[in-house]
Amino acid sequence: MAIEGHVTEEGTRRYRDRMVGAGLAHAGHFREGPEGLALSSIGLGTYLGGHDAGTDALYLAAVKQAIAAGCNVIDSAINYRCQRSERMIGQALAESVRDGACRRDEVLVATKGGFIPYDGTPPRDTYAYLQQAFVMPGILQTTDVVADCHCMTPKYLRHQLNASLANLELSCLDLYYLHNPEMQLEEVSQEEFLTRMRAAFETLEEAVSQGRLRLYGTATWDGYRAKPGSGGHLSLEALVKLAEEVAGPDHHFKVVQLPYNLSMLEALGEQTQTLNGVKVSLLEAAKALGIYVISSASILQGRLSRNLPAEVRGVLGDGTDAQRSIQFVRSTPGLGTALVGMKQTDHVKDNLGVSKWAPLQPDRFAQLFK
Repeated sequence: MAIEGHVTEEGTRRYRDRMVGAGLAHAGHFREGPEGLALSSIGLGTYLGGHDAGTDALYLAAVKQAIAAGCNVIDSAINYRCQRSERMIGQALAESVRDGACRRDEVLVATKGGFIPYDGTPPRDTYAYLQQAFVMPGILQTTDVVADCHCMTPKYLRHQLNASLANLELSCLDLYYLHNPEMQLEEVSQEEFLTRMRAAFETLEEAVSQGRLRLYGTATWDGYRAKPGSGGHLSLEALVKLAEEVAGPDHHFKVVQLPYNLSMLEALGEQTQTLNGVKVSLLEAAKALGIYVISSASILQGRLSRNLPAEVRGVLGDGTDAQRSIQFVRSTPGLGTALVGMKQTDHVKDNLGVSKWAPLQPDRFAQLFK
């Protein structure tokens, strides 16, 4: 049976106050997100790992531990681990609510749609699977698919949102991303791309009006980091304008996700966006446009968990290199939540130890770039 309800301002502020009051988190660990939500500065990602029962059990325990320890942003995608990550999040949230570790309205659950997902395990014949699972039932046509793996037509998105709700055991999803929409630009013009994005936004606004979704956004890899004029570049200003055209000033396009870490600094340091004709960084554009920014790859899939330069360690302070890397991301001006992939409970404990730290002051953060 699906869990009723959704994340709320009241619920997340209750969660924040409980975590801070219990000494599990510093007050600066929580950020004001869209609709007044109090969101943790560290979120749990569920991308990596095998599609097997052992990894399922690891994620089940990790998600439950994270929720109990001050993390109320849980991220997935329907294609992660052949839908198994979503299913484990659903089970973990249900058990956490049942056991009194949290209430439904305290935790933001986010997932993504766009890539063609497998079901449980990768099929032997991917083409036959696509035909049997999606084409023959009329969910999509082969001409809807870009790069043999990506689709965002309205009918397909409705199907995928419903599938994610079932996997997550939820009646309403808090946040739904269009997953790497820049892939569409590999095969269609900018004009056609915006037409497709408009249709996708209309579909997601429809889901909001039906009570099946609260917020939506875009989760990208290259799109917001690419230079203007390059093939896969996404303009945040143009997408916000599109959302306003679809639903007016009260639209629900409120969050973007992109990789950002000590080795991938484009969101902060590159002027990849234009705002009112002025070149700015993604973080500057998002702040001006009222968009909450979530980082993926905050420790670059573990590669930034060791061997940081001594001068970087000196600025970021005590702790492990993984903790320092997380501290860097969550201390970046304009960034809301740093996602960290965690399926080991020891990693959850260590990484969420950073939630007890105050974020770096701006002047100290700036020392990293002198």
